[in-house]
Amino acid sequence: MRTMDGQPPGPQAGNTPSRRPLVLAALAGFALGGGVFGLLWALSGVHAGALEDARAACGALDRVGSIPDTTRSGSGRSPTALSAGQLHRMTAARELSAAAAEVDPAYQSLADHIDGVSRMVFSLHFNDLSGQRHLVQAEQLCARL
Repeated sequence: MRTMDGQPPGPQAGNTPSRRPLVLAALAGFALGGGVFGLLWALSGVHAGALEDARAACGALDRVGSIPDTTRSGSGRSPTALSAGQLHRMTAARELSAAAAEVDPAYQSLADHIDGVSRMVFSLHFNDLSGQRHLVQAEQLCARL
């Protein structure tokens, strides 16, 4: 069907507004909003999670209880075993401190010291001067958190 001037029915070619600016504005807004949202998501909670892990590691280390120090002369008493609970808490402290250090390198020193303590505990060499120094350092770092 044709109109009297020979054109097909419908709007004229020059009369419809272009949607291109509207589509470009929507795409730009979507990209900008997505970028801001992604940046905020990436930055939120990362270090807070590391701090929580570090505090939990210190809590687990504290719940291990008294770790014997047989480095002093006259303390020939050396325990032959620790309870399973103490060993599990020591493992938890080591793993949580490593997780904190993985997310935030500021906790690497804490992870290193807790790892040194765990090596001493698992080997049952409580006369290890290095292990005892690691314990003191770990406790000092934990006190600062």
